[in-house]
Amino acid sequence: MKLTNYIIASMLLVSCVSGPKDPVKTELLPSIYPDYIGVTIPVNIAPLDFNFADDDIDCMDVVIKGSKDGEIHCNGIETDLDIDEWHDLTAQNAGGHLTFTVCIKKDGKWKQYKDFKIYISQYPLEEYGVTYRRIAPGYEVGGDIGIYQRDIHNFTETAILQEGIVPGQCMNCHVANRTNPSTFNMQFRGSNGGTMIYKNGKQTWLSTKTDSTVANTSYSYWHPDGDYCAFSTNKIHQSFFVGTGQRIEVYDTFSNVLVLDTRTNELLLSPLLQTDDWETYPAFSPDGATLYFCTAKPYRVPLEWEKVKYSLCRISFDAKTGTYGNKVDTILNARVLGKSFTYPRPSYDGKWLMYNVTDCGNFPVNHPEADLWLMDLQTGESHPIIEANSKDTESFHNWSLNSHWFVFSSRRENGIYSLPYIAFLDDQGHAGKPFLLPQRNPKKYYLQDMDSYNCIDFTCKKVELDARDVHRQVFDNKREQVKIR
Repeated sequence: MKLTNYIIASMLLVSCVSGPKDPVKTELLPSIYPDYIGVTIPVNIAPLDFNFADDDIDCMDVVIKGSKDGEIHCNGIETDLDIDEWHDLTAQNAGGHLTFTVCIKKDGKWKQYKDFKIYISQYPLEEYGVTYRRIAPGYEVGGDIGIYQRDIHNFTETAILQEGIVPGQCMNCHVANRTNPSTFNMQFRGSNGGTMIYKNGKQTWLSTKTDSTVANTSYSYWHPDGDYCAFSTNKIHQSFFVGTGQRIEVYDTFSNVLVLDTRTNELLLSPLLQTDDWETYPAFSPDGATLYFCTAKPYRVPLEWEKVKYSLCRISFDAKTGTYGNKVDTILNARVLGKSFTYPRPSYDGKWLMYNVTDCGNFPVNHPEADLWLMDLQTGESHPIIEANSKDTESFHNWSLNSHWFVFSSRRENGIYSLPYIAFLDDQGHAGKPFLLPQRNPKKYYLQDMDSYNCIDFTCKKVELDARDVHRQVFDNKREQVKIR
């Protein structure tokens, strides 16, 4: 039996090594996973390996030719491109494109599909990689949760922190300052929860609930100088649906916005951000002079959950004095426009503001209708990013430092779990077709592991966090109590 299996495996290997012979040509494009046809990529991204959608094939033969120079040939059950050869080819063809010729052998016969192109942007993506939380798409407490980082130029993934290091703790939002993890924070929930501020190799653990704030800090965004970090304080709840297309709604019953001075561990409050309305999702402008946030009128939730709609607002901030402006400007009015606007993320060049649009609520990752929109901060005009949006959820978007690439989570695959996508943006605000973060044998990786990728962001270098020190400080449960300035 073992000898028979060996002979069969050898025969399959030999049949797959042979190239196409007299293939029958078709005008159909190949059905590949992921759908990389027509995407725009940066030079030196990890190879865009793909599988043929039909598993029952004998062999796949792929020839990749550069519009300027170079050629790669790959032959096997799935593509398995050499990293150095791929990087050389993308570098040679920056500003041009690659043409893919795919032939499939099935039942001993070859078929050649219509060629397709992948475009290579002249704008680089110079970041080291991306960070994200990987979590099973369920709703149980605990489990195999982890914060990971991935080198986007190859396939190396490393854990920043895993639930096994801090058992029983939910690792929440993790935020670097303008992609630089030398200034970094992370939220922990659970009996030993707290806020970790990481600056220049030092961990500081804070208890952020005070008599003047109803809850601990939650969603956050760094001021560009690294001295301040904006937070919301939220009482977050979730309800499950029965017999509807939507499974869950996450909502607040209270939320405010404030700023932490990390030099003194003091909270800076403003009566304009501490109202009876629900303020959340703060984000500083690239120059630090403006604080964006979202606000909604309170309703009885979950009974009136569909009535909750968030407006997009801003207030000025003076980093020299640590003070706010005396008025709030409403950029997008939910009452007038009838939609909910959340998760503002300004581009680092100050040109664009990307945000989520949903029918209601403030947690777009659970809304199938959630789309990405882009506002020109010079003109105030907005448009949906049609090229990046799908029929399902887009959320958790963030920018590259040169503001020509953005990363986001999408549930376009099956509507259940979020996968990481990267897309190009040109000077006029038009996006290229997004591409799924490359993996070796992507069908096996993404369709069998079935993890959700949340809170995804670019990082300019590898995150160096001492997990042992995190474990010690979590379970020592020694927190510095923040104060109100």
